[in-house]
Amino acid sequence: MPVLVEPTIELRDSYLDAWAEFAAEGRGTPDDHSALGFEAGRFAERWNSVEGFSDFVDYLIASGDPEVPPADGWVKQTTFWFVDGDRYLGSIRVRHSLNEMLLEEGGHIGYDVRPTARRRGYATQMLAGVLPFAHSLAISSALVTCDTENVASRRVIERCGGQYEDTRNGKMRFWVTTAA
Repeated sequence: MPVLVEPTIELRDSYLDAWAEFAAEGRGTPDDHSALGFEAGRFAERWNSVEGFSDFVDYLIASGDPEVPPADGWVKQTTFWFVDGDRYLGSIRVRHSLNEMLLEEGGHIGYDVRPTARRRGYATQMLAGVLPFAHSLAISSALVTCDTENVASRRVIERCGGQYEDTRNGKMRFWVTTAA
């Protein structure tokens, strides 16, 4: 059964396989302004080395560490990987607060499921699984957004209790209660 875990170098081979799937669908290009696109832009050239991948994992963990200040213009963000044994299935990120851009488009929570693992309910499990963590950060209602044409993501958010607020800049905005 898949579980949420802290990023780890032990999943490097599976993560890189998943990354090849994401890249094949056009993710990670300079115009990909998602978290996945940012991570690829910063680390993809070094992922193939153990040291480079280790730096990537260290960056993800430090991004959620309350003792490590975020870069200017950024907020603290905790990343979880969704795995089944040694197979990486996806990532979900919980932003500890919202800046202006995240309030408009990005939200508190963002997720990606590798293409070969989609349509199995994993995104719904991931989102439901991180809501207690978001609640522990004093986020009582999390903003979760999706592109207007992303029907699958909209359904994930709605299954987890998302209440539609509005659409801005091509993003549908939903609020999801984090406490049961």
